[in-house]
Amino acid sequence: MPSQADTAGPQNDSAAGSGPSSSAGQPLPTNPPPGSTSSWFARHPLLSLIGQRILLGIGLLLAVSMLLFLGVEALPGDFAQTYLGQSATPQAVANIRAELGLDQPALTRYFQWLGGIVQGDFGSSWASGRPVADQIGLRLGNTLFLAAAAAIVSVPLAIGLGMLAVLYRDRLADRAINVVSLAAISLPEFFVGYLLILFFAVNTGWFAFPATVHSGMGLGERLATIALPCATLVLVVLAHMMRMTRAAILNVMSSAYIETAELKGLSRLTVIARHAAPNALAPVINVVALNLAYLVVGVVVVEVVFVYPGMGQYLVDAVSVRDMPVVQACGLIFAAVYIVLNTLADILGIVSNPRLRHPR
Repeated sequence: MPSQADTAGPQNDSAAGSGPSSSAGQPLPTNPPPGSTSSWFARHPLLSLIGQRILLGIGLLLAVSMLLFLGVEALPGDFAQTYLGQSATPQAVANIRAELGLDQPALTRYFQWLGGIVQGDFGSSWASGRPVADQIGLRLGNTLFLAAAAAIVSVPLAIGLGMLAVLYRDRLADRAINVVSLAAISLPEFFVGYLLILFFAVNTGWFAFPATVHSGMGLGERLATIALPCATLVLVVLAHMMRMTRAAILNVMSSAYIETAELKGLSRLTVIARHAAPNALAPVINVVALNLAYLVVGVVVVEVVFVYPGMGQYLVDAVSVRDMPVVQACGLIFAAVYIVLNTLADILGIVSNPRLRHPR
């Protein structure tokens, strides 16, 4: 009769030959071999996470380009027929379609469009015949100037008001800030814009309307011209950022180390500024990035209300005449700005929060 040691011997040999195993018989994860790509990423977890976010952003942008192209293709109507009118002959319509490349398969046109974008060529406008990239360069510059002016005012003001609301929590200043922010959130941006036009352009004449800018303007004149649309954008995004900043800091204020800092005799302002605010940085960065994306992408209504020559106004004009290359280019740029800012917020959040770099 074989002993217990004799019976267990072959099993131990087999286990040793197949590598380490858990008590349940499942193989344990092994370290990647030195010098391999997996080993390099294992030794640089921060760069690995950043690389993953960048690849995810590129994949999202590619998916958006497909959805955008399919959405434009699914729109009813035909540009050639609309351009030539109802009295156009079938041959004339066919000639226009062949000239614009609309007679080719959709998949071929998508890859041609995508290849042109990679080279910086967004095609030519069907309405004007001019390169779309030239017009977008001018319009995007105007939109970014307006968004930057609004961000310079709104971001520090929102963070400051959020900290002030925490400093005077449940007191008159906190309640007043909350009431004003709720009122600002409740009002649609076009309503705020028309109110500002009525009081500050029509009744008092302090600011210009329409807010038309051109390349010959100086910086001071340009800032005075965009004052009303900039104020509208600030009122729209200020309340959201302020309330999220207040909530993030209040969440940190319930931590034990904040109580320890207060027991040491530090003033409440010092505790908020030195201990609470830096640890609430990650959620605040995400909120600020989302609102910066809105300042560029969601500015369409404000630009139309103030007749501001930016990307939003350009997109609305192109939709009205069914200028599809312009619509596709504007949509893709808006998506790219949104994805880039969100990816940047993710990366900054990972860098500022060690718990995101080393999840349990």
